[in-house]
Parts: sequence; structure tokens; C-alpha cells
Amino acid sequence: MLFKYAIALTGSISTGKSTAINILKQTGFHVIDADSISHQILDEQHQNIAEMFGKVFVKEGSVDRKALGNIVFEDPEARRRLEALLHPLIYERIVEKATKMDKRAVPYIVDIPLFFEGGRYAIENVIVVYATKEQQLNRLMEREGYSEEEALSRIDAQIDIEEKRQSASYVIDNSGNLKQLQYETERIREEILGDFL
Repeated sequence: MLFKYAIALTGSISTGKSTAINILKQTGFHVIDADSISHQILDEQHQNIAEMFGKVFVKEGSVDRKALGNIVFEDPEARRRLEALLHPLIYERIVEKATKMDKRAVPYIVDIPLFFEGGRYAIENVIVVYATKEQQLNRLMEREGYSEEEALSRIDAQIDIEEKRQSASYVIDNSGNLKQLQYETERIREEILGDFL
């Protein structure tokens, strides 16, 4: 069965997914990273991107993700067109990797930022990395230099973090400091191993 040993990891923008993933990797989990796969596929599709959105978004065979992001976060129709191109290709690549991982019969993580939004992956167990909406806003403005309006448009483009938290099998609470995040991640690791092994 596909994704038999998979645990999806998601959250929302600036909830600390990347840090949590790095800690989980250090504790021995194998991770399939949908973001990294999507970046590869985006560049592979640079000709289609140039045709769909304009050559200005492609430089030397690479897509200017930040510039393209500014367009698709402001324009739902542009976002739908981009997702229609990329998501089936990303899914295909994740399925390839997951098929190999399931053969090992040990739990592994599939890092899918838009797990709930996409509704594409039949993965039963889900980790949500949680931070409050206020923390998301502050982190985005500090880290990326976005205005409050730009940060809010990115946060509001995703399902609300409180709703995701309610749908989670496991919650890693990242509303504190790094030490708390490490503790939370270790706690979830033990829970997962207890449930799967």
C-alpha cells in the first residue's frame, strides 16, 4: 500500500517546518522534501513558466521564485494555473520516492507544506508544526522583510493554522523558543516510533 509508513509534515508559512524537519532528520528519520522537489520541477519547467507568465521570470534556465511568488500570491487564477502545471509532476516524483521508502517498512516523513490545501496525498498520519498567526506574521515580516499586508496575503492564501492543528495526528508546538521546539520534536518522534514499531 502506497504511503503505508509515511507521515506527512505540514504547517503554515513561518511556523518553523524547516527547523522541525532538520531536527527530525538528526534523530534518524528519512525525509521526502516536497519543496525541494517542487524547486527542481519548477526549473525543469522553466520554458512553460516563460510561456505562461513571461520570460522576465526565467533567468539562465532558472525560475525567479520570489518574483513569480509575488504574482501568484496576489492573483488566485495565476496560482491555480501554476499549481495545475506543477502539482501532478511533484506528486509523481513523491510517489516514486515513497514507493521505495515503503519497502523499508519503517516510518518516514513526507514534508508537504500544502498538504491540507492540495488534498492530493492519501497519507493518514499528519504532523502539524504549530505557531500562532501573530507569530507567523512577525516571523515573515522579520525574516523576509515583507510589509504586514504582503505577509498577511501569504498567510491567508493557506488554510488557517488553527484548523490544521485540529486535523493533525501529531502537533509540534513551535510557539516557544528553539529548546522547546527540540523537546517537542523529540516527544513526537517517540510517539511515532511507539505507534509504528
